[in-house]
Amino acid sequence: MNLILFGPPAAGKGTQAKRLVSEKGMVQLSTGDMLRAAIASGSELGKRVEGILQRGDLVSDEIVIALIEDRLPEAERAGGAIFDGFPRTIAQAKALDEMLEKRGSRVDLVIRLKVDDAALMERIAGRFAESGRPDDNPESFKVRLAAYNEQTAPLLPYYESHEKLVEVDGMGTVEQVAQAIDQALAASRA
Repeated sequence: MNLILFGPPAAGKGTQAKRLVSEKGMVQLSTGDMLRAAIASGSELGKRVEGILQRGDLVSDEIVIALIEDRLPEAERAGGAIFDGFPRTIAQAKALDEMLEKRGSRVDLVIRLKVDDAALMERIAGRFAESGRPDDNPESFKVRLAAYNEQTAPLLPYYESHEKLVEVDGMGTVEQVAQAIDQALAASRA
């Protein structure tokens, strides 16, 4: 099962992905985690990515696709991937479809976590105060949210046309969102 968790930054994708990894043994392919790891490594790539994220910009398709492709064998061994933060553009969605097709696989389900922008701003302010993550800076977050709404939201019709999109209310408790996701997963397997 290859699953995409779709939604703006701070919608709860990472929280739900970690739960699915723990409960179902899937591999979470979080571009955000991969990019933060690159930054922490101090590599040349990490230094480039750090500047991009601090500005609130999106990392290039080329970098993100290469990071994902490198982790696909691990996901296959685990029986599936949870794509978190990827794809962000139509070009990335098509690249993912091609990568998976070459491997005899496909995206099975796309779950969109629907959340309110104002509530996201409150979440991010709290998360920044708690963790101090540079990409959670409220000013950078506004840029990330605008980039999501402009560049990533157009993926909704793409996945809707492929009959893979399910919407879940992301404003509930972690447990309520988890239950709705589990119901969507069960329905997709039926």
